[in-house]
Amino acid sequence: MNRREFTKAAVAAMLSTVVARSSFGAVKVQDIAESSAPYKSKFAPHFGTMKTSMKGLSFTDQLQFFYDCGFRALEDNGMMRRSVDDQNAIAKKMESLGMEMGVFCALTEWKLPSFTGFKTGNKKRPRDPKAIRENLVAQMEKAIEVGKRVNAKWCTVVPGLEDPSLEPEYQFANVVENLKYMCDVCAKTGIIMVLEPLNIINHPSLYLKRIPQAYAICKAVNSPYCKILDDLYHQQVTEGNLITNFDAARSEIAYIQVGDAPGRKEPLTGEINYKNVFQHLWDAGYRGIIGMEHGQSEVSVEGDKKLLRAYRSVDVA
Repeated sequence: MNRREFTKAAVAAMLSTVVARSSFGAVKVQDIAESSAPYKSKFAPHFGTMKTSMKGLSFTDQLQFFYDCGFRALEDNGMMRRSVDDQNAIAKKMESLGMEMGVFCALTEWKLPSFTGFKTGNKKRPRDPKAIRENLVAQMEKAIEVGKRVNAKWCTVVPGLEDPSLEPEYQFANVVENLKYMCDVCAKTGIIMVLEPLNIINHPSLYLKRIPQAYAICKAVNSPYCKILDDLYHQQVTEGNLITNFDAARSEIAYIQVGDAPGRKEPLTGEINYKNVFQHLWDAGYRGIIGMEHGQSEVSVEGDKKLLRAYRSVDVA
């Protein structure tokens, strides 16, 4: 091969490498965002939000992308499943950007009435309050270690199924007692459990459904480490009265999540007037994170633009 052919081949190889690299993260922030200014509200996307525009990006590059779009917080339900190396890298990048870590799922019981009735799923095994509490405490201790690693202040707890073999008052007492033991774990680091009531359509058998119910539990637990995660999508489906219930339970609400209803997509796709809701939260003094726990109405670059426009339009004045 002569020098000219070698040079052509080298240039071609270089260009092919550039093209290959640019196929990942080829969409730039300026391609989809009307502004890179910080949102006034502390909106928190998840890894996977705007996934079309961020295809192929590492966790740390996704964080940089979110930051450049104006977000200053992150949620990650799956944080406990990530490797320690990934957790450390995420925490380090967020610290360098000045971003705040929102909730991660610490203990979400979907299949058993362990909190309400001390049941383990084995029908032949009798109720065992001591064993159940030891297990809940052990799971919370694992979650707390992850929380410390990623500088989290809150973690989500879903307290399992109803136990139809017990009267509601006994179930309530059992849930409260179990949460008190878990609060003792949280007190070691200051991380707060936030209880999430879930809607009766998607989760008909779960124990915790409504904000007033969560409020009564938190009052009975009587601990600064047991508060409410008010997911406005779930509460619109179950009970509505979003502003009224927020005001009534304000002393126990530590965290907000959103999604429009019906559909659980970004604001402006359903019936909730998020412009008014967010302004009310702000006027009431809420300055915490607002988790974007929802899907997108369009999974495309145009859909990513639409999501960012929606949040700009409903942010507080």
